[in-house]
Amino acid sequence: MAAHSAGIMLHRMTASGLEVFLGHMGGPFWARKQEHAWSIPKGEAEPGERDLDVALREFAEEVGSPAPQIDYLELGTFRYSSGKTLTVFAGDAANFEIEIDDVRSNTFELEWPPRSGRMQLFPEFDTASWVSVARARSLLVAGQVLAVDALLRL
Repeated sequence: MAAHSAGIMLHRMTASGLEVFLGHMGGPFWARKQEHAWSIPKGEAEPGERDLDVALREFAEEVGSPAPQIDYLELGTFRYSSGKTLTVFAGDAANFEIEIDDVRSNTFELEWPPRSGRMQLFPEFDTASWVSVARARSLLVAGQVLAVDALLRL
């Protein structure tokens, strides 16, 4: 059975238009990439966990700050080409501000360089930012672009 994740897509309206909050994926594979190297805060669900609980937990772990206490609306469940599914919750977070230096993501361990025998820790997100929905389309990993479309239909 394919893995299932849940995440949060914060959004806000600014003078220049609708923005969403995204994180740049950490680690050596993504280090020099921008296009399709960003994600909403999300993570894998354990059996029996409610999707919104997963999304809130993962936001705190990947951003280093609790998700804002606002109403969340389920945008839908989206399927990646790998078969993995992602349920996305949207929340209007006009007052959510975090300084880039305050992003404190949890880490993962990876052998780096490959076949070196040396394990290193990398953050899941190395930065996060508010971006326009137009820019989000090119930054987001392909499987999450449909969530932007769903947000625009609200």
